[in-house]
Amino acid sequence: MACVLVDYGSGNLRSAAKALERAAAESGRGAAIEVSDSAAALRRAERIVLPGVGAFADCMDGLAALPGVREALEEAVIERGRPFLGICVGMQLMAERGLEHAEAEPGGHPGLGWIPGDVEALPPGGPARKIPHMGWNELLLEPPGRAHPVLAGLDGNPHVYFVHSYRLRPERPEHQLASVDYGGRFAAVVGRDNLVGTQFHPEKSQAAGLRLLSNFLAWMP
Repeated sequence: MACVLVDYGSGNLRSAAKALERAAAESGRGAAIEVSDSAAALRRAERIVLPGVGAFADCMDGLAALPGVREALEEAVIERGRPFLGICVGMQLMAERGLEHAEAEPGGHPGLGWIPGDVEALPPGGPARKIPHMGWNELLLEPPGRAHPVLAGLDGNPHVYFVHSYRLRPERPEHQLASVDYGGRFAAVVGRDNLVGTQFHPEKSQAAGLRLLSNFLAWMP
């Protein structure tokens, strides 16, 4: 079983790959973890992980700069239904639009369009709620997420690790599988069909993150 991490110049690929390799080894899945920027690798992948850090528009531009990769993602994930995991900005790219620099660019930046909704800035916080949101917070499962196979075993409100200044606001409540409370609740995990995305970093979230990655490697949507 090949699980491909998309290498488009964004994200801590080494950390994510090592965490997936450990999850595969500890669970006995036997998954081959591959890091690639190749459209051909994505087309033959059985699972796909899209990491991401930085600005929404820069990450979308990074994907667009790789020949055939955007088309290969659509073919593998949307047309063929391969299990997909987006991490941090990789999750945000699943949205319809990113609203960074909204005053200068009111139309926003188009995303992959797989989860209806926008990515918007976190509201300004006080001394107790700094932006970016960085550190450990409780993962709170929403009703649609309590029976989701990728979140199995995570219903005890485990702490997971966040680093971000923007949030995805899904249009449909059923697409918000888990939330975090940081000056108000917002999406920590989104998903539908064969798609799931985490605002937090599973590769930095110790036992809870490894459990989620192991669940993803076993997931048969």
